[in-house]
Amino acid sequence: MSEHDDRRIPSLDSPPERDDGRPPESEWPMPATRQPPPPAPPFSWPIPPETPAPKESESPGLHEFHHPLDRVTGKLPRRLRIVVDWIVTIVGAIAIVLAIKAWVINPYRIPSSSMEPTLHCARPTAGCEARFSDRVLANRFIYHFRDPQRGDVVVFETPAEAKAKCGAGGTFVKRIIGLPGETLRIRLVRGAGFVYVDGRKLEEPYIEHDRRDIGPEKTYQVPEHAYFVMGDNRSQSCDSRVWGTVPEDNLIGKVFLTYWPPQRISFR
Repeated sequence: MSEHDDRRIPSLDSPPERDDGRPPESEWPMPATRQPPPPAPPFSWPIPPETPAPKESESPGLHEFHHPLDRVTGKLPRRLRIVVDWIVTIVGAIAIVLAIKAWVINPYRIPSSSMEPTLHCARPTAGCEARFSDRVLANRFIYHFRDPQRGDVVVFETPAEAKAKCGAGGTFVKRIIGLPGETLRIRLVRGAGFVYVDGRKLEEPYIEHDRRDIGPEKTYQVPEHAYFVMGDNRSQSCDSRVWGTVPEDNLIGKVFLTYWPPQRISFR
């Protein structure tokens, strides 16, 4: 053999060596193949995330406070907590209703015919035209934002003279006719009484002709911070013509809604 015979003949089974020192291609690491996730079914809802398990340090019986009352009743038995919740709810509801009636809106019933036909009272009371008395709502806070106006139908506490001269007192419903500082005069025209304010005839479309007063003629001076009120049924109304003006502080509110009976529902 020649000196070239001792050369190593590469085996056909072994991969050929590379001159750059890298391993053969058959020994390269191959990335792991990932299987694609299965498709979601159509119209499926997203799966909510799993709630983490409570830690061992957390007490499973600890009560969570949802509102301030829980801080007071949280340690009470469950049945007693329910009773307390109901009591607080009922008392709170009653307090809200009383507050609304005292400062916002209050209902009233029309007991007499002094405001016919604008507001009805129930038969068989004299002069009443309806089967049921009208029930109205009065806005108690409106006069905190504006002054009373002529034509407003108002609820008010009557002065002491009203009970003595009319035989009734308490709460009345009338219409404002005269404002503070004005001069009112009742004049007879063809036997019917008409109101003149500072010498000008007052237009009153809400009064039927046969319900006008028949006298006597008289002049009234409205003092400051007071109002002259009259009923729409002048011939059967005991009002400022008899017992005087209404102090501003006696006004309760303006009637803005008739809510009963159903066929009489209307805003004013």
